[in-house]
Amino acid sequence: MAIVFNENKRTFSLHTAKTTYQLKIGNLNYVKHLYYGTTIEDEDLIYLIRRYDRGFSGNPYDSLKERTFSLDAQPQEFTTQQQGDFRINSIEVQNGDGSFSFNGRYVSHKMYSGPFTLNGLPTAYATEDDTVDTLELVIEDAITKVQVTLLYSVFEEKDIIMRAARVHNGGTETIRLKRIMSINMDYMNGKNLDIVSLPGRYGQERQVERQPLTHHVYKVRSGRGISSHQQNPFIALVDRSANELYGSCYGFALMYSGSFIAEVELDQYDQCRLVMGVNDRLFSYAVAPGEDFDTPAVLMTYTHKGLSRMSNNYHHFIRHNLNRSKFVREVRRPVLINTWEAAFFDFDDKKIVEIAKAAKNMGVEMIVMDDGWFGKRDDDNSSLGDWHVNEKKIKCGLPALVQQINDLGLKFGIWFEPEMVSEDSDLYRAHPDWAMEIPGRRAVRSRNQLALDVSRREVQDYLIESINKILDSANIYYVKWDINRAITDLWSNVLPSDRQGEVSHRYVLGLYRIMDGIIKTHPDIMFEGCAGGGGRFDTAMLTYFVQYWSSDNTKPLDNLKLHYGSSFIYPVSTMGAHVSAASPMVPIETKAAIAMCGTFGYELDATKLDKDQIESCRKMSELYHKYYDLNFYGDYYRLANPFEQVNLVAWECLARDKSEALVTVITVNLTVNGPQEYIKCRGLDPKKKYRIEGDGNNLVASGMALMHAGIPIPREIPEFTAFLYHLKAVE
Repeated sequence: MAIVFNENKRTFSLHTAKTTYQLKIGNLNYVKHLYYGTTIEDEDLIYLIRRYDRGFSGNPYDSLKERTFSLDAQPQEFTTQQQGDFRINSIEVQNGDGSFSFNGRYVSHKMYSGPFTLNGLPTAYATEDDTVDTLELVIEDAITKVQVTLLYSVFEEKDIIMRAARVHNGGTETIRLKRIMSINMDYMNGKNLDIVSLPGRYGQERQVERQPLTHHVYKVRSGRGISSHQQNPFIALVDRSANELYGSCYGFALMYSGSFIAEVELDQYDQCRLVMGVNDRLFSYAVAPGEDFDTPAVLMTYTHKGLSRMSNNYHHFIRHNLNRSKFVREVRRPVLINTWEAAFFDFDDKKIVEIAKAAKNMGVEMIVMDDGWFGKRDDDNSSLGDWHVNEKKIKCGLPALVQQINDLGLKFGIWFEPEMVSEDSDLYRAHPDWAMEIPGRRAVRSRNQLALDVSRREVQDYLIESINKILDSANIYYVKWDINRAITDLWSNVLPSDRQGEVSHRYVLGLYRIMDGIIKTHPDIMFEGCAGGGGRFDTAMLTYFVQYWSSDNTKPLDNLKLHYGSSFIYPVSTMGAHVSAASPMVPIETKAAIAMCGTFGYELDATKLDKDQIESCRKMSELYHKYYDLNFYGDYYRLANPFEQVNLVAWECLARDKSEALVTVITVNLTVNGPQEYIKCRGLDPKKKYRIEGDGNNLVASGMALMHAGIPIPREIPEFTAFLYHLKAVE
């Protein structure tokens, strides 16, 4: 069993292959957190907690005047409310009598095989090779009968623990959740921890920031209704001395696609607390007697072997345990070209076929018809919600257009933006109440569109039916699912005034139901997510989409930073990346090398390329397939940090059996008569010899030499040159 309960000591030890997480039913039946770190056998670690009289820290009434026991200084698995703990908390509940109080104490637990599931929310699943055990531990307020079930699923071989919480109202009056977190994580000493997060903005998503914890509350949050360009629902707490190869790293990824919050507090005693869950801003959720509320899951991992190992734990898990689509591992994804930057709204069926014919010579295997094919849409002012083909543009009809593309030997993809509505649309004219607009107020426009209230069942059913009708009408191989605005004007015309605080979360639950009804009913279609680029790139989305468009910014040098930051949690196989016409000073070969640190494709007008450019693209498309397995399934290593003042940016994708690797080097700042640069590999078998193909040489060196001495990078080269070093083990 991955979970061991010691009945005498009342400890639960959760074991993965390389880690142990321990909690204990402690004094007065409060559940205490004892340890999370490198594997320790099943011994009681309660000795780590020392109790002192902490002045002005209150004591539970039934502690019998024991002044050394205060929840303000105890490491807990889930916090109480108004019980003397003044740190950031996990729950804020307003009881039926109007009071704000929750005093949760252990009442029961159960253990079983397999991962937990949540009502209406995505979770990870177990593969045939996984050993997964689950603990459900119930704490209860004896007065109100409100229960919180703490859920832990231990993916033993993957070094991942999935956590969530379920609130059950066992009382007789409706309660209101003002705040409910998925996870509470207490560290007995956090003064030497740094917090790593992935902030950004539109076009510059998932940059990297690392800062030492001080005695403050750190907030990483989105209040935009989507997980957002500005923040990502992932943070890590790492030792101050931790680097890519060494040091303790704790990762936390929230499986949620709406407004979220993660808070970290270093308290007065240098203890550290982390909470993570649904953003409590504009949130108030009624739970009637007998009802439950499930929080989103958190994917948690620990390693003492640095940031690279933390990332690879996540990469391996995301590739195997989130998405059941055949396009994750069974079927290779095609090289695609998207029509957006080639035509924007100005196209017809003949233009699509013309681009497809030219693109085929580039090694392209699929063309994607982007925005503008539906309703009467010639710009971004109309027709969202009218999901029927504009036959003034697609004169031959969608089935015939798709057949023409298929006859060229190419696959066909199409773009949707299901969650939005244009005021100039048949849908809005028929159902203005379906849009999110607060009564008596004009709604905020963004990209000239409004958000549909997808919390409503009839809206969900309309979108499922109308989009499925399009998908079933032709041989569509791929869908790009977009959202191009944040959610404002939170209001639902079907909820009473005192329940409008539920709209934001209900929106996300409705979205997941829509995706269940479209994506999961079309297993032969490859779905890619997009949110004005990478504005909703999260682990919950990756249970539906095999890949996510990383950013609308296709400038290759910007993408070096974007891919670097994304790689802290997301594998190459999920990062949508294309070669575009942006940055003409960068060679197309270099653009392609950078795009191969992603899912690879083209975002340009193939009809305007010359023969040399087309030939270069064809060769790079071939390289994408040649190195597909390494890039999509290999262990990823960040070799040079683009946020530092360096001359080179580099990364490595290593086969899990260490038999081969692909090292990509991009020169970004060549100086006159500068020093010789070297790139040191990682993760190789030190005893093996590797043949190195790249830069015209054919060298053989040991894994030990390549990791500690490195590969010399030629100097007399044009700016922005890319090198692809293929390392292959030899006898």
